[in-house]
Amino acid sequence: MSELGTILTAIVTPFDEDLRVNEESFVALMQHLAENGSDGFVVAGTTGEASTMTGEEQLGLIELAVAERPAGKTIVAGTGTNDTRQAVHLTRRATELGVDATLSVTPYYNRPSRLGLRRHYEAVAAATDKPVLLYNIPARTGTNMPPDLLAELAQIDGIEGVKQANAEELGPIDGLALYAGDDATFARTLDIGGAGGITVASHIVGNEMRRMVDEPERRAEIDASLRDVYSTLFMTASPTPTKAALNLLGHNVGGLRLPLVEATDEETEVVRAMLERHGLLTSAHA
Repeated sequence: MSELGTILTAIVTPFDEDLRVNEESFVALMQHLAENGSDGFVVAGTTGEASTMTGEEQLGLIELAVAERPAGKTIVAGTGTNDTRQAVHLTRRATELGVDATLSVTPYYNRPSRLGLRRHYEAVAAATDKPVLLYNIPARTGTNMPPDLLAELAQIDGIEGVKQANAEELGPIDGLALYAGDDATFARTLDIGGAGGITVASHIVGNEMRRMVDEPERRAEIDASLRDVYSTLFMTASPTPTKAALNLLGHNVGGLRLPLVEATDEETEVVRAMLERHGLLTSAHA
């Protein structure tokens, strides 16, 4: 799975003043991230606010990302949902649009059994000839896929990786490329031989995260220096702080769709202070 890259940024979806997808800002942000540490992008994932996008919007954004991808960068489409039929449809259409892989979150709310999960992922994998990455994030979905189940799902043709956002169960899985699902576990994932991370902080500190890949002897030191970035970007529901940070840095990503809300004045000041501490935003330009 190394062909997908090591740092896959879970890119935000910029909105305009009417909360419509801002395609121009999305392409500009993708180019900026490509020049600052990202190997590829997860489009229409959790950070991309896919849960408040229509299927048409989601596929339109994926089509745009494929068409405008920076040279040499990969596109992973978020196509998971809690309705297997819709997940199959999105996966099939994303494949037709030319993505390099898809990311398929554990069905949420339904809380399916192990057999239900297996049947779900068999159907999803059968809908594409591209790699499927599982996405285990029990804090959001209400269902955990333990290591033994992940190993079982790895036997399904086409299931080739996992974004692991359950830090307590982070570890190698036979047959799956391992991607960190939390920025805070990116360094540990690299240390244990994982493929990389599907990251949010790379919107802001992508070059430093690239150094964690390229300079393993300094990885722990760099990781320690970025801990406040990780915590700030997740101090409230993501991607609220990330969008605040990007707007402060001049990237014009706009607001968020309800039920998510923009950062409060107090939260924005915490984000501003973090950016200033890291030399990304000087007080003179804030």
